[in-house]
Amino acid sequence: MSALLTRPRSGRAAGTARPLPRLRPARAGRAGRQHQGGRLAYAVLILAAVISAFPFYWTIVAATRSNAELAASPPALLPGGNLAHNFRQVLEQADIGKALLNSLVVSGSVTVGTVLCSTLAGFAFAKLRFRGRNALLALTIGTMMIPPQLGVIPLFMLIAELHWVNQLQSVILPGLVSAFGVFFMRQYLAQSLPDELIEAGRVDGASTARIFWSIVVPVARPGMAVLAILTFMASWNDFFWPIIALTSQEPTVQVALRQLGGGYVHDQSVIMAGTLLGTVPVLVVFGLLGRQIVGGIMQGAVKE
Repeated sequence: MSALLTRPRSGRAAGTARPLPRLRPARAGRAGRQHQGGRLAYAVLILAAVISAFPFYWTIVAATRSNAELAASPPALLPGGNLAHNFRQVLEQADIGKALLNSLVVSGSVTVGTVLCSTLAGFAFAKLRFRGRNALLALTIGTMMIPPQLGVIPLFMLIAELHWVNQLQSVILPGLVSAFGVFFMRQYLAQSLPDELIEAGRVDGASTARIFWSIVVPVARPGMAVLAILTFMASWNDFFWPIIALTSQEPTVQVALRQLGGGYVHDQSVIMAGTLLGTVPVLVVFGLLGRQIVGGIMQGAVKE
């Protein structure tokens, strides 16, 4: 009888002890499979990086060659020595210096305004409770379904009434608020910002503005950096609205590039040299904000 009573107890003890040895080999096996698949994953990533970087490399090659060398078959795949001449042609054919300055002003202003407004609105939609919050969020997201081309004529009529045609504010102000940015920051803060931090700030007597600047902004820094990169690149590469609102006397980079390589035969080397000049600021901004993204992720990963 005592043996019968002790069997289930020994069985339960064995049952509780058995999973531990089984889990360890399984984890080791999964770790081994990940280690074996690491080389293939790195090879795929390197191949994808090479394919992605090749257009930029070809831009450098084309900017350092002449138009005749680019038309040769097969084309040259190594940089040449014609870069300085092509840059001089770019400066003669278009006011690229003024275009770069205008694009920096426009893209920088749009990026700062979009990130700030989107973070404020995203924080309100994610963590604050007010009447009509869900309806306003649905209305904001619904504006993303409207094609931007439908608003070009009313927008141009508005800036014409304000006498803003061929002025930079006609390009800056329409882009200061982004429905995508609001939705992006709302989703990011809803997942990354704990309610306990906001409640702790309320207990300490902090106002909503103080909570936003001291708690929300540090937590939202990686998301703000991602949104800043996307907004800056979209504003820098925008051609449709600047070509309507601006002229060649007050151009952005994309408008100025339209003036390059003119003639019966387009000079592709000059166009590529202007494109290379217009790409450098984007790479600089990406490098600076990329560090912010990595730093914010590492800061959020370390817990005391």
